[in-house]
This record gives sequence, C-alpha cells and structure tokens, in this order.
Amino acid sequence: MPIPTDLPPDSSTVHSYVHIAHDFLGLDILSPFLPTPARMSSTTSKALDAAKSTTQTAKSSLRTMSEETSTTTSSILHHPYTRLALPFINGGLAGMTATTVIQPIDMIKVRLQLAGEGVKTGPKPTPISVTRDIIRQGKIGDLYTGLSAGLLRQAVYTTARLGFFDTFMTLLKTNAESRGNKVGFQERALAGLSAGGLAAMVGNPADLALIRMQSDGLKPAAERAHYRSVVDALTRISKAEGITALWAGAYPTVVRAMALNFGQLAFFSETKDQLKARTQWSQQTQTLSASAVAGFFASFFSLPFDFVKTRLQKQSRGKDGQLPYKGMADCFRKVARDEGLLRFYRGFGTYYVRIAPHAMVTLIVADWLGFITK
Repeated sequence: MPIPTDLPPDSSTVHSYVHIAHDFLGLDILSPFLPTPARMSSTTSKALDAAKSTTQTAKSSLRTMSEETSTTTSSILHHPYTRLALPFINGGLAGMTATTVIQPIDMIKVRLQLAGEGVKTGPKPTPISVTRDIIRQGKIGDLYTGLSAGLLRQAVYTTARLGFFDTFMTLLKTNAESRGNKVGFQERALAGLSAGGLAAMVGNPADLALIRMQSDGLKPAAERAHYRSVVDALTRISKAEGITALWAGAYPTVVRAMALNFGQLAFFSETKDQLKARTQWSQQTQTLSASAVAGFFASFFSLPFDFVKTRLQKQSRGKDGQLPYKGMADCFRKVARDEGLLRFYRGFGTYYVRIAPHAMVTLIVADWLGFITK
C-alpha cells in the first residue's frame, strides 16, 4: 500500500500510519504514542509532586518573609530611641481616644462652672438643663464644640504627662531594684506630681483655647468670637492679647494638673499593684478597677483647682480694662466670699463622670498599647 506523501505531517496522520503498521504489519509501535493507564498515572504523579514542591517553596518563602518582617518590626520597636518615644506616643493616642469619647461631658462641665458667676444665689443649673440649653440654642453637634482644641491639648498634655510618668517610673524602678527595694507610694506620688506639672505648662495654650471655644456661646451674640478652629482661636487670642495671654491661668493649671495626676496616676499605679498582690482577678479587671478608683481621687483633689482654672482662662477685660480676677488666690478668695465654698465643688458628679471614664479609657488604652509594643 503506497504511503501518501502529500499530507501534512500532523498528529492525525502520524496516528493513521501507526494504526496501519499495527494492523497490517503487526508492529507494536502504539505504546510510544498512545497514553496507557500506567503512563497517565506516572504523569499525574509527577504533576502532583511538582505542585506540592511549588506549594512548599511558596510557603517557605512566605514564612521567611513573615519572619524577616517580624524581626524588622521587633528591631524597630526595641531601638533605644523608639523605646524612649513609645510612652509619649502611647500616652497621646490614649488621651485623644478618651477625649473623643468624653468631649460632650466636658462641654457640660465647663458650662456648669461658668453659670452664675459672681452670684451666690439664683438658679442652680443641672447637667440636664445645661444639655437642654445647648441643644436648644444650636444643635446636638454643639456638644462637640472645641473638639479640635481638646484633641490638640491631649496630643500635647497627655502625651507629655503619661510619657513623663512612665519615664520617671522606669527610672525609679531601676533605682529601687538596684538597692533591692520596691517603688513605694511616695515615689509614685512624686512621679505623678512632676509629670502633671511639666505637662501642664506645655499644654496650657491648647487648654486655654478649649475653654474660650466652649465658653463663647455664653456671651451675648454680638460679643461672640465664633472661633473656627483651635488654630484660629490661638492665632486671634495671641494677636489681640499678646502671646503671653496663651499662658493665662497657667499657675492654677499646673497645680490642678499636679493634683489630678497625683490622684490619677499615683492611685492607679498603687491600686493596680495592690490588686495584683491581693486578688486573683484578670489583668483587664485589675486595670478597670484601678482606673475607677484613680478617677475618683483625681476628681476629688483636682476639682477646686479646675474650677479656678476655668474662671481665670475664661475671663476677659471689662469696659474699664480690668480683669475680674487678679490671679489664683484672688479667684479663690472672691468665689469663696461671693458664691460660697461649696461652689468649688459644683458639678462634682459631672466632673467625676467626665474624669473617671476619661481616666479609665486613657489608662486602659495606654496599658493595651504598652502591652502590644513590649
């Protein structure tokens, strides 16, 4: 049988020749060309082995990359400069988180302290009546008036106070351990007082801008400044009253901060250590309980100074060019004489509701950030 030569040498032609050879010549030349079950099994096995090898290689590469990333992250976190900065960064983030949550309560607290200024008798506002008035005059969003100033204050003040406190406590612990002792309450108190005082000086301009923005709505409509933001408030105050005006009320602010930090940080640290030694509570429960105790003592010790600070930072010159108060001592004297001693603790419940949750959120977030960045 003649073999055609004019057909293209494709696979069908080749298979035709193979079948002809097998049928007429008895030649078993199919096996090299036709897949048998054994050959198919071998091919599949090889393909699976190759796929497994590729998968293992990919997993190994990913594991190596993950380990390298983890090593790099760990190296960055444990760099000396990073360890020095982390307490300040964690403190600032914790404070800003807490302020965002607590801002409406802080707004109500300020309005309560400024209501009935200079008058011993008269209507006594309540948190509910103040909230109702704020909403009636504008909208519910007005409760967040001054949030930008509050966030700036936390970015400066809480960053500094928690950062300084953590730094001081680390130094005190190292010094105490070298002598075989433990840090006592006196050392914690000293660290809290020092951290609060230093941070308050740095954060006073933002604190003053916050008070001005929150109290602006109490003025007659024609006298309101209508600050657009904390930057606008700081700029306009410094231009109109001088750069030193940004530190108005700095003395009571520092004293208030020292009292607050003594109550908050010292009692938080001490209570947490006592709970750790005397209870089997979880770390989260210890932190929550210690922060609640710290919030109460922070409120009790700092409210009179916070009251005076608010009055001094809110005041502006009258038509005669004189300020209502000459300083912290003068403010204490006039308020005690004209409004009574209990006026210093007006709004304690609101203040505690503002301070305690703020302290709890701040300390819990700072604790958590400190844990994940060990």
